[in-house]
Order: sequence, then structure tokens, then C-alpha cells
Amino acid sequence: MDNKRLIRDLLEIGAVKVQTEDFFTWTSGIKSPIYCDNRLTMSYPEIRSTIAGAFVEKIESLNKEVDVIAGCATAGIPHAAWIAERMNLPMVYVRSSAKKHGKGNQIEGQLQKGQRAVVIEDLISTGKSSVETADALHNAGVEVLDVFSIFTYGLREADQTFSKKGYTYQSLASYEDLLAQMVEDEHLTFEQKELLEKWRMDPHIFTKA
Repeated sequence: MDNKRLIRDLLEIGAVKVQTEDFFTWTSGIKSPIYCDNRLTMSYPEIRSTIAGAFVEKIESLNKEVDVIAGCATAGIPHAAWIAERMNLPMVYVRSSAKKHGKGNQIEGQLQKGQRAVVIEDLISTGKSSVETADALHNAGVEVLDVFSIFTYGLREADQTFSKKGYTYQSLASYEDLLAQMVEDEHLTFEQKELLEKWRMDPHIFTKA
């Protein structure tokens, strides 16, 4: 897949927004000049189809037998469904925690011990939710081959989180791709690019201020 096309698509539909003055506040409290909401891609058939195709290519490039596609609740679920449909594979989704009622499931769908899964996520920031999903599958006796996302901020914390648990991840587009494309399309000044690069090196830099 052409990363340039994906970045432009995400910017055009407002899935990725950059504000270098009035910062966004993440759920974690982090003050950030960038916010990514890939849930918006669900509303654009052509874009979501292109994304599904790109995921399938990456999964096939693993050259490993995949038994099941696992979506991270909630934003990874629709993309996992589209991928599973294209690959004619079973699908499950994983909640952030077990339900407090009914059967108390954390994983919805049918799994068997020994199966091999890939995890689908819309976004990787710190990597915490993705790793929790992978852990839930691992605890169910499933081998996690890889974690895939549409976009990653490329934070060192995510690399450390994945490395600590022994998982790997890949993304269709990265923070570096975004900055490069915005500079090429003249949507960023040198000063804005510098600020965005500074934030990625220390995501808490503006939170401390």
C-alpha cells in the first residue's frame, strides 16, 4: 500500500489532526499536538477497503499459517471483520477486561488452544491496550504471531511495552510518514515539524509545562 495515499486519506477525513498551539488532551492526561481517530475510516467504504487490503498483504507477508483474526475492542473490531471476510478466516474480538455479567467473557468468538492469531488494532500509542489483547489470547493458549495497526505514533514506550512481553508489531503508516507527507504537501512549517519531533521524543514534555 502507498503510505502517502493512506496519510493523505487520514488527513482529508480528519482521522489525524495536528494542532501545534492548542494541544489535545489524551485520556491518559498527556498533552499532545496530534490526535488520531481511525474510527472515522469506518464511514468511508473506499478507504476502509484499501486499509483492509493493506492489512491482508502484511498478514500474507508473514508467510505463516494464520488460524484466526483477533480484533481489539472496540476500534479494531470492524477492521478485523473485514480482514477475516477477505481471508475467509474465523474472527474473535478481545475486550479490555472480562464482562461483569453473563459468561464473563473477555474474548468473544470461538478459539481453540494451539491456534495462531494476528491482532488488529486501529492505533498504537503506548502499546498497552494492544499488549493486553495479546496477553488475553496468550492466556487462552493462542500463539500471537504479530500485532497490526493502521497508525503508530512510534513512541519509545510502545517499543518497550512490546519488547518486554516478547510481542512484535507493524503499522500501515507511522508518525515519520505523517510528518514527511505534511512537509511535502506544505502543511507544516519547519518550526511546527520541530515541535512535533520534540514531542515524540518526550510525549510528556507539554504535560509537564
